[in-house]
Amino acid sequence: MSQIKKLQPPLTDSVVRSLKVGDEVLVSGIIYTARDMAHKRLCEAIDAGRKLPFELEGAIIYFVGPSPARPGKVIGAAGPTTSSRMDTFSPKLIAHGLRAMIGKGYRNEEVRDALKKYGAVHLSTIGGAGALLSKHIVSAEVLAYEDLGTEAIRKLQVVDFPAVVAYDSHGNTVYKACPSQTGRS
Repeated sequence: MSQIKKLQPPLTDSVVRSLKVGDEVLVSGIIYTARDMAHKRLCEAIDAGRKLPFELEGAIIYFVGPSPARPGKVIGAAGPTTSSRMDTFSPKLIAHGLRAMIGKGYRNEEVRDALKKYGAVHLSTIGGAGALLSKHIVSAEVLAYEDLGTEAIRKLQVVDFPAVVAYDSHGNTVYKACPSQTGRS
């Protein structure tokens, strides 16, 4: 049984390159949320040479659109979104310093190639367990694109957020057969 690895962003190249498929990780620190429309805006900002709402270098993006927080809670249920929805945008973000993503399901070949080329990983966490995962989020604030509602970019402070390395920076995957684009999770 392998030892659980602790990750604290921003992630360095040596930390990312040390991660192997199947490694269990606990993430503590600042991570960012972003889904489809936020990814599109981030890529448009890069293309236009505009400043991004957060530093991509070493960052972790969690593919989530959390439900509204109940009174006294920092966030509502915060389960992962199907990762393939971000496949169009992920290679550009990885090329600009993004070092890890958290979601669920398969990634396409272009994303897997970018993970290898630039030294990044894709982490998977438990779909359908949004209420449980939200217990690892100790603070949340909307950082950008508030008009997107639940899909706005949020800055999250997480403690021991559980995930598994599903795709490593060496081209390996936990999935036996990894179709380029299935949309399944």
